[in-house]
Amino acid sequence: MGVKKVAVIGAGVSGLGAIKCCLDEGLEPTCFEKRSDIGGLWKYEEISKSGNLGIYKSLTCNTSKEMTAFSDYPIPDHYPNYMHNSKMMEYLRMYARHFGLLKHIQFQTKVCSIKKRPDFSSSGQWDVVVETGETQKTYIFDGIMVCSGHYTEKHFPLQDFEGISKFQGSCLHSWEYKHPNSFSGKRVVVIGIGNSGADVAGEISRVADQVFLSTRRGAWVWSRVWDHGNPMDASLFTRYNRAVQKFCPRYLINRQMEKKLNARFNHANFGLLPQHRILDHRTVFSDDLPSHIITGKVKIKTNVKTFTSTSAVFEDGTEENIDVVIFATGYKLAFPFLSDDSGILDSQYSMFKYVFPPELEKPTLAFIGIVQPAGAIIPTSELQSRWVVRVFTGLQKLPPKKAMMADIYRKHQADKDAIKNLKDSSRRVQFIDYMDEIASEIGVKPNLLSLLLWDTKLAKEIFYGPCTSYQYRLQGPGKWAGARAAILTQRERILKPLRTRVVKHSRASLSHLFWVKSVCVVSFFFISVLVIMHLTSV
Repeated sequence: MGVKKVAVIGAGVSGLGAIKCCLDEGLEPTCFEKRSDIGGLWKYEEISKSGNLGIYKSLTCNTSKEMTAFSDYPIPDHYPNYMHNSKMMEYLRMYARHFGLLKHIQFQTKVCSIKKRPDFSSSGQWDVVVETGETQKTYIFDGIMVCSGHYTEKHFPLQDFEGISKFQGSCLHSWEYKHPNSFSGKRVVVIGIGNSGADVAGEISRVADQVFLSTRRGAWVWSRVWDHGNPMDASLFTRYNRAVQKFCPRYLINRQMEKKLNARFNHANFGLLPQHRILDHRTVFSDDLPSHIITGKVKIKTNVKTFTSTSAVFEDGTEENIDVVIFATGYKLAFPFLSDDSGILDSQYSMFKYVFPPELEKPTLAFIGIVQPAGAIIPTSELQSRWVVRVFTGLQKLPPKKAMMADIYRKHQADKDAIKNLKDSSRRVQFIDYMDEIASEIGVKPNLLSLLLWDTKLAKEIFYGPCTSYQYRLQGPGKWAGARAAILTQRERILKPLRTRVVKHSRASLSHLFWVKSVCVVSFFFISVLVIMHLTSV
């Protein structure tokens, strides 16, 4: 008998997609959410409750709306390409209402423990203890989908900084930061140059006396706006670009991408140039950081060597008086509801395709959205959920444990160099490759050669256009009738919010555009046939 009742832990972006996928396959989901609302981290709270990790008020999505949307529910065309957290919440509420997800969620309910039932080896069932208020209740579930994400516990390494106990100013983690008001006139050091560190340093610099951004190794900095004003991810994350990358040596790709980013501003001159190549380490998204550096409001510094009562001494020997230290040092993956001796996960959180623990006798536990793609998380976690529910229902089978362990080992070996230099790199994946990998498990990866023969217009957009999640609704389980139209109109939705003032083009430019399009159409056939035939033969 197939799985019937499924527990979904967390009602953030991954949890909402999981509930919907369960309903699509006729399962009975019950979602447990410790907060009073959906959205997870995207729900802004002025005062974080019950130790919930939070976001700052100005937080804006780093992935564009077409690349971020659920695969069968496009974001409204008038929404901005990069959405503020309030717009993201609006979209999530529309999605939840449209598919009737809210009635399956138990809010203000904390999951205390998840344990195998005594007959797990035969039933695959779980005992789940939850707490609402001061009342605990135990449920029995046939399957578990953990959707709590990887921003579950802050990484606050005070012990790594000599003298921090002597510092008389204030120390906080970036998750506590909400807005810059309280930093007016102060001298602030921000430790860590991830996305949050760059955002917080830049925003505070507008009101602070001086901001110092401390980094051990520097960073390559991207902008959301790419060539011709198009969204960066929609421009770069295409199947054509991915095919070219597979043909080109890695060092050439590194050199070309670094040259492109240095053309915007010279990373060496701005004190940001890292020793690592761009593909070997995480990068940073910031539209404003170069402007804050060139105006002197943000100064890039080396790592902090030690703190005194009133200052920070950096590894380059310089010393600066400071009032506040903000640790933008990221987060740790944690599953407090799983006991350490459960035998479900090892210390590296090894999972088959970053979803299924390979040690379980029955594949009835899955982790959704803890992978870290070089792209949007919503399409990735949704595709994972579509795969998981088919495994839960018995429609698809996982390979034997030996094969799963071999796949995990192979991925660890491929990431070996990155793992030495980058925390959590073992869960970082290339967006298109990983989406295609999971889609192949379900049978929903688009068939480019077939489309080229029968729907050339669609094939062209799939190959040369942004690799949006709608591509994985064209065929197979979960096929959506609106997928083709969504793909062919995605460029219109990108342009819609930008064209608030209509500009007429000259006849000369229109004539030039016609010839360019004509040449592109002719070239398309020759290039596509060659590349697609090569890819299908690999």
